[in-house]
Amino acid sequence: MRINSIKNNPNAVVIRKTECGREPGSEEEYLYRVMELAMEAGRILLKNGAEIPRVEETILRICWNLGVEQVDVFVLSNGIFLTARNENKDLFAQVKSIPLSGIHLGVVTEVNSLSRKIAEGNMDLESAFKRLREIDQMPPNRNLYRVIASGIGSACFIYLLGAGFMECAMTLLSGTLVFALVLLMEKRNLSKILVNIAGGAFITMMALVYQKLLPAYDLRMSLMIIGSIFPLIPGFAFVNAIRDIAESDFISGIVRLLDAVFVFVYIAIGVGTVLSLYERIWGGLM
Repeated sequence: MRINSIKNNPNAVVIRKTECGREPGSEEEYLYRVMELAMEAGRILLKNGAEIPRVEETILRICWNLGVEQVDVFVLSNGIFLTARNENKDLFAQVKSIPLSGIHLGVVTEVNSLSRKIAEGNMDLESAFKRLREIDQMPPNRNLYRVIASGIGSACFIYLLGAGFMECAMTLLSGTLVFALVLLMEKRNLSKILVNIAGGAFITMMALVYQKLLPAYDLRMSLMIIGSIFPLIPGFAFVNAIRDIAESDFISGIVRLLDAVFVFVYIAIGVGTVLSLYERIWGGLM
């Protein structure tokens, strides 16, 4: 958690009312529009997985380079607080709540590029708003590619753990199917708890089916389960949480860390439930 300010920056330059095409008396309106732009850029960054320091810096740089000199920003993992003052010391404030969401690093890259163009003076306020709306509407990566990548990633992961060809092949199938299931459930706006519990349960059932149908291959169920849950693990969120804590953003870091840890718990509940039921019904694991 960190509050940034550039109000005492000796290099900051105040853009006067006659610049940027503003009419006299429009200073407050212009300041409010700059705050809206900076807040929207921060929202898009935070929504798509950017770390807290990047969000703070982007908001500050946009305000600074568009002439809003006295600005403070306070960013949490699911919210942004922004205040600014005009030349008359009037205070303006905006608050925006951003629910924890998915990750799209392409969007983060585009917002960073927009911020650099503003800093270089190559984009005015209205053009920046237009470009930001285009960035916010960028489509996610195609689900087919994500599903295929999940299966391949799962198989490669257990190969590194010493799995055989058949175990890798079965894990590739499980990893592909479980991620397709997750996407289908997310499309129906089901809760993260249900999605991850169902994913863990599905993976375990698939591993048990493989053992039943292919006893000749001596498949190791533990390896297949470990590999198949690979697409469900929130590795990016976990790393970002550690980075936030390392940057002394303890509240944001702990919130993100807890969010990631609870995903591990939900997956474990799904896996444990199926294994427990199997043991009770059939009298033990194969």
